[in-house]
Formats: sequence, C-alpha cells, structure tokens
Amino acid sequence: MSKQPAGFREHEHTADWELEVWAPDLSELLLQAAIGMYQLSGMHLAGSPILETDIQITAHDPESLLVEFLQELLYLGEVEGLGFDTFDIAIDNLSLMAKLSGSPITSIQKEIKAVTYHTLKVIETGRHVEVRIVFDV
Repeated sequence: MSKQPAGFREHEHTADWELEVWAPDLSELLLQAAIGMYQLSGMHLAGSPILETDIQITAHDPESLLVEFLQELLYLGEVEGLGFDTFDIAIDNLSLMAKLSGSPITSIQKEIKAVTYHTLKVIETGRHVEVRIVFDV
C-alpha cells in the first residue's frame, strides 16, 4: 500500500495515542501533525468568529520544533479556547513562523494532556519526512 504525499494515521498504543505522520517536508509534517492531533481529540470548532494568531518558535532539532508547535496549539486550546483549521507555516533553519486561523472550540471528545518525546524521531527517507508521535491522554 503506497502512502499519499502527506497524511497521518493512528496506531494502537497501550495507554496513550500514537500518530504516524508523513509529508514531503518539515512544514507540511507539522501541518499534518496538527490536523491529526485535532482529529484524534475529536475537536469541533464554532466556525465563527474567525480569529488569527501568529506563532514563532526556534528549536535545536526537528523533534523539539514539532513538540513545541503542538504544545503551543494545546496551550491555545486550553487557555484561550481556540482551535485552528488553517495553517501557514514557514520553517527556516529550525525557526518556525506560522500564521494560524481558526475559531473557538465548541467541543473536544478526549483531552490530550501533552505531546511526548517517547520514541520521537523525525526521519527523512529521501521521498518524505515521517514521524510517530505519542500523545499523553
């Protein structure tokens, strides 16, 4: 079975959630990871009002950039009640600049407590970039 150019799928995990994500590059990988994380949690957005926010993150490796980005999304959801469905992500030398657009969260079926570093390794295969992310629920 061949993979689409970018996407994600859930893998069975004993106590937490595990998500396999792949994409042509790191920016798209972060986008797919965010969409996958939101889908796993069963998040629903109000649709309006449309709100925008900017995020800037600098990390020392792709794994830290991924975790910090997803943790920031969890923080914005928990503290400000915002979820996002439009992402404009640019990465240059492990410095991320993202413009996010979304709306208030109306419901979440299952809360994700944290993004973990458990077995986290961003792998470049030549065709794409892939990672398996374990979420603490």
